[in-house]
Amino acid sequence: MTSSAQPTAAGTAPGAAPADGVVVIGTGLAGARVAQRLGAGTVLIGEENHAPYNRVLLAEVLAGRYGPDVIALPSPAGTVLRTRAVRIDRAERQVQCADGGVVPYGTLVLATGSNPVLPPLRGLFAPGARELPGGVHAFRTMDDCLALSAAVAPGVRVVVIGGGLLGVSAARALAVRGAQVVLTQQAERLMERQLDPASSELVRRHLTDLGVEVHTECRVRGVGVTDGAVRRVELADGYLLDTDVTVLACGVRPRTGLAQAAGLDVRRGVVVDDLLRTSDPHIRAVGDCAEHAGRVYGLATPAVEQADTLAAALGHTPGGEAAPRPYTGTRTLTRLTLPGPGPLDIAAFGDPEPRPDDDVVQLADATRGTYRKVVVRGGRLVGGVLLGELAAVGALARAWEADDPLPDDDSPLLHLLTSDGGR
Repeated sequence: MTSSAQPTAAGTAPGAAPADGVVVIGTGLAGARVAQRLGAGTVLIGEENHAPYNRVLLAEVLAGRYGPDVIALPSPAGTVLRTRAVRIDRAERQVQCADGGVVPYGTLVLATGSNPVLPPLRGLFAPGARELPGGVHAFRTMDDCLALSAAVAPGVRVVVIGGGLLGVSAARALAVRGAQVVLTQQAERLMERQLDPASSELVRRHLTDLGVEVHTECRVRGVGVTDGAVRRVELADGYLLDTDVTVLACGVRPRTGLAQAAGLDVRRGVVVDDLLRTSDPHIRAVGDCAEHAGRVYGLATPAVEQADTLAAALGHTPGGEAAPRPYTGTRTLTRLTLPGPGPLDIAAFGDPEPRPDDDVVQLADATRGTYRKVVVRGGRLVGGVLLGELAAVGALARAWEADDPLPDDDSPLLHLLTSDGGR
């Protein structure tokens, strides 16, 4: 099933694709999905020493709720080469690997994902250093997750920098493990890209009930290193937080280095058309590294939809009965479950912030701990956020994804927002 890409005498990796075969760089959700759909004959190149896994569930591994094997993705039917792709030779249609292997391709798929953003904090990197100092962890890969798990025990002091979706998930998981967690967020509220002020406050309250100390509108200026490890986090106002473990959850950036070096069209991500083709007709891109119609999603659902579209397009043969289905974008819905005392389920979609002429329907039940809000613009459902019982999510999501005009009567929308979800 797997093999290492050791070069042969001719310099070609064993198990490499034939000259007209498909090679996928990246073993994340998008890359593994493409390889799984295309089946035998596909070569999957990935530098992680783990079987492909669902990155969305890493926080559950960190919390100790799941083992790493539980979040493994279905094994692709092709060959997996555990090495790092270092160069794309477009003229020869070859991928050169860090171990000296060379993999020829007919079609190359870039599913290189994204890298964590490392904030420009004073003291984070010593002059000339490229590695993070001791005690500092990004939270992006399985290795990051396992290293954090090994470093955390009850009573350990942890500072999480970043209060978006990733930071909230990490803070919750670490608090469940018994760590003393401080969460710092530069924006005025947690998960500001997905939630409105009221729902964000409920998330804050949930974390506080778990023992997390939350600071919003709080910029981190630097870190203090003692004996090679970060032991203090300095806030912009000069306040110092003592820490044993510091987690960087400041967002991600598309991983486009290979594409840029190969001369492909790259803006924020690798630019693709509706069939996920890059500026080179023999190279496609999907997932976090791809930019479609000016948008980089960085979410699981678009990655899966792009992978399925690409697999269908690559399986199409001239003269077939159906033309490849174009990818026209994804209307994304974010779901997050925060277990713990008073578990909190969250769903957010579209734009939950109303404009002056929008209609807003909002229901809150303090006794049941539920909050529901939808925004209607021009007679259409354009966004919403729900916390607590989420029976209504499916019906609301279908109405939003369809983008059809809502009935003039408000009763159907109010019915969808009730606790029975319209059943």
